[in-house]
Amino acid sequence: MMKDVPDADRPRERLILDGAGALSLQELFAIILRSGSKNESVLQLSGRLISHFKGLDLLREASVEELEEIKGIGRAKAVQLLASFEVGKRMIRYQRDSQYTVGSPEDGANYVMEEMRSLQQEHFVVLFLNTKNQVLHKSTIFIGSLNSSIVHPREVFKEAVRRSAAAMICFHNHPSGDPTPSREDIDVTKRLVACGKMLGVDILDHIVIGDRKFTSLKQKGMM
Repeated sequence: MMKDVPDADRPRERLILDGAGALSLQELFAIILRSGSKNESVLQLSGRLISHFKGLDLLREASVEELEEIKGIGRAKAVQLLASFEVGKRMIRYQRDSQYTVGSPEDGANYVMEEMRSLQQEHFVVLFLNTKNQVLHKSTIFIGSLNSSIVHPREVFKEAVRRSAAAMICFHNHPSGDPTPSREDIDVTKRLVACGKMLGVDILDHIVIGDRKFTSLKQKGMM
């Protein structure tokens, strides 16, 4: 347990003294889990948890059953962890959706990166913007390999008209983690740009999302 650990070294006390940003990931999880067992401190349990899932990427998507496979984590602790993950996701969405303005490809990529970079299938996602490039709405248009016969302009622009959008930014992810655009990516983009010109809705960019990196077709002169 934590009885023999000085107050200044205990996670809760350190958070109060130094702020949450000063704590390690292991210490933050120790606060969430609250207790270990008679044979293991909560810090040791937290360390095993992180090691088992090899960091946050897999851990944040873990199920109750997967968490319960770890010795020392029962149903109550598993639920506490999942609740904390969901709060974090909702806080990110809240900050992101508060009149977010897209002024650069980096702004667009940052808006969707955490949501899209670890998806196991390709998702085609569109941000609908007003005249100030503020996000009005985000919609997943389809899931599956990018193909011009599947990404039909009708589905894309139907939502744009419904939202009275002045412009759009398209995204899709590459599950491989490599955001290099394919020939099909470029062809789909050019088709959407041409339709947008006819309908008066600008396609500002098509951004391919990889693992913590992205490629802007606009920046590359591919649209």
